[in-house]
Amino acid sequence: MRYVVGIDLGGTNIVVGAVAEDGSELVGLVSEPTLPEQGGDAVIARIVKLARASIAAARGKEIAGVGIGSPGPLDTKTGIVILTPNLGWTNMPLRDRVAAGVKLPAVLDNDANCAIYGEWWRGAAQGVKDVVGLTIGTGIGGGIVLGGEIYHGASDAAGEIGHMTINANGRLCKCGNHGCLEAYASGPAIAARAVEGIQAGAKTGLPQYVGGDLSKITAQVVYEAANDGDAYALEVVRETAKLLGAGVASIVNIFNPEVVVICGGVTQAGDDYPVIGCSLSRARTRAGGRSFARRHHT
Repeated sequence: MRYVVGIDLGGTNIVVGAVAEDGSELVGLVSEPTLPEQGGDAVIARIVKLARASIAAARGKEIAGVGIGSPGPLDTKTGIVILTPNLGWTNMPLRDRVAAGVKLPAVLDNDANCAIYGEWWRGAAQGVKDVVGLTIGTGIGGGIVLGGEIYHGASDAAGEIGHMTINANGRLCKCGNHGCLEAYASGPAIAARAVEGIQAGAKTGLPQYVGGDLSKITAQVVYEAANDGDAYALEVVRETAKLLGAGVASIVNIFNPEVVVICGGVTQAGDDYPVIGCSLSRARTRAGGRSFARRHHT
């Protein structure tokens, strides 16, 4: 059986593994921090190094090629990443540079498309035809599978749920627009909102979790404090859930999918992140991903 090297490029981490064509086995799973501040060349060199390590760990299995999931928007036909706010890239020929580095054919698609298609294929959305999903981490991505096929839109930009405007006069997003969902509900945005409240005088024990260094507050720290009963941290979590639920409800009203999948690093908060089922009345909601395997239904 042939294997494919899968590369998940995120704003925080790069994860690479070799997967059997039928999805039955994963070997050579390796990961390193992305470190985008070091520049595009360094990140691509790190991707190639991890891909080679994964291939070596596959111990002689036939490797058919490489599949790359990258933040977008991008051009899947030319393999170019047009813009990645969380990486600082514009017009990066990622597919061809990785292919040259590992000497294998490569394909490129949006990372959230890949994640949600994976959930449709082998995860939380198995057995349905129409699914919409969100990946919530350093940014917020989205993927749409209609009739068992990824919906790319006219210019490969479909599914950018994180850049849906939920407040036209709201927070500045890294993409340059104001009021994007990502500017409120991504991991860094949750932390930033919590810090802003502390600086404005909110009564909370959050600073104690980071030794008084507010720059060390992350979404996970906010969730831990909320779980411990901190009223302000719980307020931040609940407000995030309302905003995310409103965004997902809009998507449900547009696409009417059978299932909505929510996955990504931020969902590690589990049941303390009460967005699951929020404002959704027309689709089942399931949590996807290795770190958050429980399923929820509206």
